[in-house]
Amino acid sequence: MTASASASAPESPTTVTDERLLGTSPLKRLLGRPELGSVVGALAVFLFFSIVADSFLRASSLSTVLYAASTIGIMAVPVALLMIGGEFDLSAGVMVTSSALVSSMFSYQMTANIWVGVGVSLLVTLAIGAFNGFVLTRTGLPSFIVTLGTFLMLTGMNLGLTKLISGTVSTKSISDMDGFSSAQALFASTLTVGGVPFKVTILWWLALVALASWILLRTRAGNWIFAVGGNKDAARAVGVPVTRTKIGLYMGVALGAWISGQHLLFSYDVVQSGEGVGNELIYIIAAVIGGCLITGGYGSAIGSAVGAFLFGMTSKGIVFAEWNPDWFKFFLGAMLLLATLLNTWVRKRAEATT
Repeated sequence: MTASASASAPESPTTVTDERLLGTSPLKRLLGRPELGSVVGALAVFLFFSIVADSFLRASSLSTVLYAASTIGIMAVPVALLMIGGEFDLSAGVMVTSSALVSSMFSYQMTANIWVGVGVSLLVTLAIGAFNGFVLTRTGLPSFIVTLGTFLMLTGMNLGLTKLISGTVSTKSISDMDGFSSAQALFASTLTVGGVPFKVTILWWLALVALASWILLRTRAGNWIFAVGGNKDAARAVGVPVTRTKIGLYMGVALGAWISGQHLLFSYDVVQSGEGVGNELIYIIAAVIGGCLITGGYGSAIGSAVGAFLFGMTSKGIVFAEWNPDWFKFFLGAMLLLATLLNTWVRKRAEATT
């Protein structure tokens, strides 16, 4: 009787629960965000310059900071996606100048409407991005070698073709050509909000951040990007189109370069062929400060925006504080190291709490 009762008695609930059914605490989710370290750093820099620079908190000053951040952020967003995908692009800086040169010289030499040159520039710039991705995936060479080669070729072509066509190292003025005013309104206009001028590049920047975040977090392509950055062989084994994903990421960088190049052209009317060299490192720095790993598979578009904002605050904060601007690179390097160390610490804490 006792044995029968014990056999038919319901089992006591176990204390072991399937880990897949466990909820994730808000703290764990917060520690798992790749941009957490950069947000903490941005708050610290913002408070620092708010104290040492009296004019830093003025609306006009913040507008200047946002503009400086946007000129970096437009490129930092696609560069961040590329780094999450496990690659990087050393040709991104000069590609911006190439895009502007194509728009200007094609329109001027063909005496065409400005928008024709803008359209041709878009096609040429996307082709450069596709070339980088195609060579990378077909040859298996490291992205350092492939994009360094493209960087050198574009640097030489920018200078050589500009001197061959224009006779100087800069393009001719196109401000009196048809379509200039409408193109300038789209790429280089100034919007006034509450009496404070804001550059349209800020809207371009925010739109790219929103689009990239949506792609990463809400689409199948976002899963592909993280997968190929984490382990491309494993990703290919489960059906991820690695080649198509990497080419698409390089074309995304090219799209950002086209937007930045048009802003450069329609802000100043003429373009110097030697511009852009070295900017690719700034884009990468902004992405790394924002939480992207050099090894790939980790990062966010929002983090790259925070990294660009840190760049804008530092570059303009030093001016508002009336310090010697020669110290800017020192502060930029210090931010890079500190942000990387903080991001590493945050990731370790996140892994320890899971």
